[in-house]
Amino acid sequence: MKTIPPPSINSLIEEGDIKALAEALNALSPFELADLIANKSEEDQSILFRALSPSIALQTFDFLPIHTQRKLLHKMPTMQAAALLKALSPDDRTSFLQGLPKNIIDKLVKLLTPEERALTLTLLGYPQGSIGRLMTPDYIAVKMDWTIEKVLDHIQAYGRDSETINIIYVIDDEGRLLDDIKLKDCLFVPRQYKVQNIADNKFVALSVYDSDEAAIDAFKLHNRIALPVIDENKILLGIVTIDDILRLSNQEATEDMQKIGGMEALNEPYLQAPFLELMKKRAGWLVILFLGEMFTATAMAYFADEIAKAVVLALFLPLIISSGGNAGSQASTLVIRAMSLGEVKLRDWWKIVKLEVLSGIVLGLILGTIGFFRVTIWSLFSNIYGEYWLMIALTIGFSLIGVVLWGTLCGALFPLMLRRIGVDPATSSAPLVATIVDVTGLIIYFLIAMNVLRGTLL
Repeated sequence: MKTIPPPSINSLIEEGDIKALAEALNALSPFELADLIANKSEEDQSILFRALSPSIALQTFDFLPIHTQRKLLHKMPTMQAAALLKALSPDDRTSFLQGLPKNIIDKLVKLLTPEERALTLTLLGYPQGSIGRLMTPDYIAVKMDWTIEKVLDHIQAYGRDSETINIIYVIDDEGRLLDDIKLKDCLFVPRQYKVQNIADNKFVALSVYDSDEAAIDAFKLHNRIALPVIDENKILLGIVTIDDILRLSNQEATEDMQKIGGMEALNEPYLQAPFLELMKKRAGWLVILFLGEMFTATAMAYFADEIAKAVVLALFLPLIISSGGNAGSQASTLVIRAMSLGEVKLRDWWKIVKLEVLSGIVLGLILGTIGFFRVTIWSLFSNIYGEYWLMIALTIGFSLIGVVLWGTLCGALFPLMLRRIGVDPATSSAPLVATIVDVTGLIIYFLIAMNVLRGTLL
């Protein structure tokens, strides 16, 4: 006898069997539910979320992407929306609210209790993109003169609401951070020991005004699960945990990839972004790149006489300018990624120049040699390039060396120049570098042709 498989989630939604749907959903973990809901249409997302039990809904909501949370909250009754907002940790609540229109923020904040409202408005008061908006005030703090027994009792009493209990922060009577200690350090010493007996007065902290990038770099460098956040007086204001940093790092990497691809960063997943917003994000850079490429036509018009005298030069235009653009895109991508990983700094610019000059020459020689032999072999068997084929081959070879060298230098230095003036280096996208190199590469090509072919074809 064959076992009848259980109905799928999609079929239960189509049938409208809410009771069976609720049973199927409540058997899944909150993380699995969040993944399931996030990949459904807006209408199905609402149906699925309403089918969850209140306790599971609260847990699931915390795992959902921010854009999905906003859409669901917009369709909820006021009381349910208030419960979900209150269930979010302070840092997650701040991430949820930032970016929303002010009138929406005001409406949602009013749903919170006075204490939560004050805390939320305080976090939102820090500059966007700063650690102040990412921190949470839920941490364990102790004093130097406390015994280990008192510390453990304190953790037992208040640790449930803390973001993490693995790291305990030591403060003075004014709230200044003195040290951080690990929970395991408290478990293997006598209970009558005091905190000052195991503290080493060495700690790493973030400033409340540090940028997101600085926080990511600090976590990478120190390999921590949480870092304290202090103000200019070293007062402990909160902590930042690794889960927020991982989410932030993923977001930063996605934005950089989109910028490198020649478009503005999307605020929502690709398939869920509104079509008009998607067009707006893509069209802007395409128009700029198109206007840039128009200079190529201007440059070609300037060399129209040379093209008329030696039409063969036009045959190699795509090969020359695309090679320079490709080399520039390679160098740009390498430098941007190295900068994002902290492998290179602005002070390393001369090292980068020397490396890219050598790279450009070697790569140019490789492509130039291939181009030279391509013209040579075709001429030996078909005489397609006429009696001056050797001069044309030399023109192609030297042009490739020059254009590829120029492309690698542009691609490597452009991100550094942008960082120097305070602009995101990812803005120097591969298409932008390729466009710049296309125009200048064309000029290099014809200048070399005019000198090598003078007295023959030109």
